[in-house]
Amino acid sequence: MEKLRSSDELMRHISNMNSENSISQVFIPGKGKFTIVLQEEVQQSIADDVKTNPELKEMIHKSMEAYKEGRYATTTELIDSLSPKDFNK
Repeated sequence: MEKLRSSDELMRHISNMNSENSISQVFIPGKGKFTIVLQEEVQQSIADDVKTNPELKEMIHKSMEAYKEGRYATTTELIDSLSPKDFNK
């Protein structure tokens, strides 16, 4: 798990993702651990991806449980909650 200390590092990390490297976990000090999933414009179904990647199946299952329990934030809420000081810890 990579520790990111700035928004530039986060953008660089996302820019380096591709279809071979499409799931990543990062830690942002002051915010916690995040799982980033790259969703390219390829028309492959999620079911196909789950069949070939057991870790993805588990992540989706955990995400669905968290959503049902109300443990989630929208992208806007996440971005609005970040500040430069979060990356300096």
